[in-house]
Amino acid sequence: MALDLFAELSVSDYPGVLAWYERLLGGPPVMYPNDIEAVFELAEHRYLVVEHRPDHAGHGQVTIFAEDFDERIEAITGRGVEASERETYDNGVRKVIYRDPDGNEIGFGGAPAE
Repeated sequence: MALDLFAELSVSDYPGVLAWYERLLGGPPVMYPNDIEAVFELAEHRYLVVEHRPDHAGHGQVTIFAEDFDERIEAITGRGVEASERETYDNGVRKVIYRDPDGNEIGFGGAPAE
């Protein structure tokens, strides 16, 4: 069975925040289904949707577990996006949290460092 995942985050300043997401995710949206949504492809059949919904902005939370964690975090830093928090759990799993201008949390998790 094929399955696509669309995780959505609501924002208040849609045009203004798109550049931030492009820096965070490393490229532009793959599609604009309408005037208030931008869709970023994270991996095949896995998408992050940024939607202009001011009344809901700032309450979202998404975590993306990435096999290429170290390289991805380094690339994000290189594009000028600063992490809000960094965590390492008791089992060694790592998480770096970014917050968009509305306060939505986008976390990247990675396996324990070798």
